[in-house]
Amino acid sequence: MKPRKMPGDLRPAAAFLLPNIIGFALFTAGPVLVSIYLSFTSWDALRPPHWIGLGNYERLFGFHATPEGWRADDAEFWRYLGNTFFMLLVLPLNIAGSLALALVLNQRLRFQAFYRLVYFLPSILYGVAIFFLWKYMFEPNYGVFNALLERAGLPPLRWLEDARMAKPALIFMMLWLTIGGASMIIYLAALQTVPEELYEAARMDGAGWWAQFRVVTWPALRPATFFIFTMGLIANLQWNFDVAYIMTDGGPYGSTTTLVFYLYLKAYRFFEMGYASAIAWILFALTLAVTVLARRGAGETNL
Repeated sequence: MKPRKMPGDLRPAAAFLLPNIIGFALFTAGPVLVSIYLSFTSWDALRPPHWIGLGNYERLFGFHATPEGWRADDAEFWRYLGNTFFMLLVLPLNIAGSLALALVLNQRLRFQAFYRLVYFLPSILYGVAIFFLWKYMFEPNYGVFNALLERAGLPPLRWLEDARMAKPALIFMMLWLTIGGASMIIYLAALQTVPEELYEAARMDGAGWWAQFRVVTWPALRPATFFIFTMGLIANLQWNFDVAYIMTDGGPYGSTTTLVFYLYLKAYRFFEMGYASAIAWILFALTLAVTVLARRGAGETNL
């Protein structure tokens, strides 16, 4: 005999779920749907939105002929897209550094827990105060880095004021903040799952350190590496707005402006809300496409 359904038993669950459902509808699903509509409009946040169809997207991707040749309708968009991809350099560097740290800290070391805490500490301190501290350290006149260069007999650098140096300087700072963070912890956890018997068998076959890493360690770390790469790819395509806002304000000369910061400029400085919504959806499509390609490249074809 089938048990009778008891709808009343679902009421407590519905009561607990309702606040989350309402919050999701108001603060996530609702704004997403509104932004889709706004991306097809021209809106300055003061007057009602004006429907322009694909006008924003045509402006983003359009080109026009000039006496000097074809020019982009929005050249800044393409430049800042290039900045966004340049900042992705932090991802392979972070993966390599985190893996190296995890391999070292996975050894039987004295004060092992202390070393793990020291390397993990910068990721806990991530925030506005740290960004201001690093901005002070990069200061060309009395910053720490130029003081060290002066002691070494080298000329000072204008770290955040030189368009050629600003992006590498921010990447260096982000590596310091993240290289011992979550990625290192994930690698440490993955290393704990590798059976010691595999290393013993490899050593009996005469395998050295590099051969053991290539044959035993790396295959075992591939799932963790894929997870770190995918999550880092998503995060770095949405390059930290707060970093650029506090450290450089997108400068000098737009050299550290990425798509996320460009979205902010269009929305909250120039009040082109419709255009900013279109940029947001282009960023979403780009993130989705790159993530899918990364999954397929790693053999993960099931979405």
